[in-house]
Amino acid sequence: MEVFIDVWIEPRGLSNLREKANEAIYTFVAVDDTGKPTAVPPVAPETELEKARYDAALRRRQLSLILAKKLSPDEDRTQSAF
Repeated sequence: MEVFIDVWIEPRGLSNLREKANEAIYTFVAVDDTGKPTAVPPVAPETELEKARYDAALRRRQLSLILAKKLSPDEDRTQSAF
């Protein structure tokens, strides 16, 4: 699971000057009672934003596997391959 975090700053009393200071993507892994990764129910993105983020997460996962040499760039890149 990925959680998007946006950090915003604004001078005291000047909320109209709000600006983005940072952003991050945290990745969480579900584990069982022994601490081993376990499957979770699939997520079905519904909105266009959710679908775009879901697709982007899949691309990040693919890149991570390619960089770890667990997937070659020409292998099946559909979600079922993971």
